[in-house]
Amino acid sequence: MDQVMLKGNEAIGEAALRAGCRYYFGYPITPQSELMEYLARRLPEVGGTFLQAESELAAVNMVYGAAGAGGRAMTSSSGPGISLKQEGISFLASAELPCVIVNVMRGGPGLGTIQPSQGDYTQATRGGGHGDYRLPVLSPVSIQEMVDLVYNSFDMAEQYRTPVILLTDGVLGQMMEPVLLPEEITHEYMKPWITDGCQHRPRRLIKTLYLDSGELESHNLHLQAKFKRLSAKEVRFEGYHLEDAEVLIIAFGICARVGRTAVDHLREKGLRVGLFRPVTLWPFPSASLKEAAERVRHLVTVEMNAGQMLEDVRLALPGREIGFYGRMGGIVVSALEIEVEIMRIMGGNGG
Repeated sequence: MDQVMLKGNEAIGEAALRAGCRYYFGYPITPQSELMEYLARRLPEVGGTFLQAESELAAVNMVYGAAGAGGRAMTSSSGPGISLKQEGISFLASAELPCVIVNVMRGGPGLGTIQPSQGDYTQATRGGGHGDYRLPVLSPVSIQEMVDLVYNSFDMAEQYRTPVILLTDGVLGQMMEPVLLPEEITHEYMKPWITDGCQHRPRRLIKTLYLDSGELESHNLHLQAKFKRLSAKEVRFEGYHLEDAEVLIIAFGICARVGRTAVDHLREKGLRVGLFRPVTLWPFPSASLKEAAERVRHLVTVEMNAGQMLEDVRLALPGREIGFYGRMGGIVVSALEIEVEIMRIMGGNGG
């Protein structure tokens, strides 16, 4: 393995190359543009194709074409760009085309700000586009995990024939850390469905248009069965000081990283606080969270939005009182803010 110092956006790009990605199509937007710049330089060096499309809509549909022909393909953007790609993402999900979609979140709604946010949680975990579909959504907490999850994303995409979303934010995209870059992937998944020319074999068809309602329902039932298999096998989470926690912080991405610091500070003061971090935002680790929550007195979610993950936590823990602390507009939650909130909760309840 090679250890190098990389910015988060660059690490995603290098990991994608080493994971076998040879096709990238995108359109610049802050705070993810370094990812495009990195791949514009590196993809030609490995015989790949980089293309800055005329729009986000064009870019995601180019991914459709490359994935349909069997290539490992990726696109990336930030909130407003991901919103524009949603029609194409719905098509990719229906056509069962594997690809990786990176969202380096910025503040919204609308054009918002170039500062970091977690405001696209709901959009990502509910599919985002039209029709009944879900996509695996992975949320890193460090630059190293960005690299590792990019590898996992391409494998998961091909294993289940689905787009996979890597959902991160401007803090992780812009910060630098030392990372270990794994060896390049050499194995290939069998793809007997790709459209790479039909000489000497029967014709294949990739489509999303089903004018017969019965045929469309059958296709939807097939997709739902796949989502059920995926949600049973691909749930991931991380626990920190869960064994004796009296208060449980639930957070993802950069908020989980800040939350871990808050847990350390509060433990130094003798307070039994733990952290639960979903790594897969969909499928959400509901059963594991329920098990962890059984032993704690107080629960609080911490997010850089108005409480989007909070809805999934409530679904996982019906009947439990769950606190929320969040910031918006590109403001990053600080460890001190979390500590004050936890001490208020514990003091207010006689803890």
